Amino acid sequence: MLKKIACLVVPLVALPLAVNAAAVRLPKTGQAICYDTAGNVVECAGTGQDGEKQTGVAWPVPRLVDNTDGTVTDNLTGLVWLKNASCLEPMSWNDALAAANQLQTGQCGLSDSSAAGQWRLPNVGELQSLMDISSTSSTTASLPAGHPFTDIEASYWSSTTHALYKGSAWLNMYEGSVLSAPKTGTFYVWPVRNGQ
Repeated sequence: MLKKIACLVVPLVALPLAVNAAAVRLPKTGQAICYDTAGNVVECAGTGQDGEKQTGVAWPVPRLVDNTDGTVTDNLTGLVWLKNASCLEPMSWNDALAAANQLQTGQCGLSDSSAAGQWRLPNVGELQSLMDISSTSSTTASLPAGHPFTDIEASYWSSTTHALYKGSAWLNMYEGSVLSAPKTGTFYVWPVRNGQ
């Protein structure tokens, strides 16, 4: 019996060594200003903050492309977004999941030949990927300059459930911040699909 257990343990211990994880390429945040602990703007040199390091993948030019079929392609992430960001009315989280999944050509100005099941509710990271942190303020949308989206609203559901409060999901706000809200609340839906 002991020999059988020992034989089972060896493959399980060796398994993680054979797995190769792909490297994640994070985009530049656009952050170019540095702050001290009191929130005052300071010179970036020596702070170690993102404004100093400027690490990450440079944004492609153009970043966002209007496909003239009701969709916008993000050349940084490869995601395809619905151009009309408020076509779907505010709704609960469960309804948002279903509505995004049922979106198809002929709805919301789409003429891209998409079918139901190709669109989905984006996760919180995907929503955040649209934000240009360098332009974030409390009064303006923090989407990249010159974006082709229409009808931007104040907040959008993500598909990401809060880790501690399962009855809540994360929202992305117009100025680039995220917060959670009860899934029974009503917020806008901004569908996304994977690119080609």
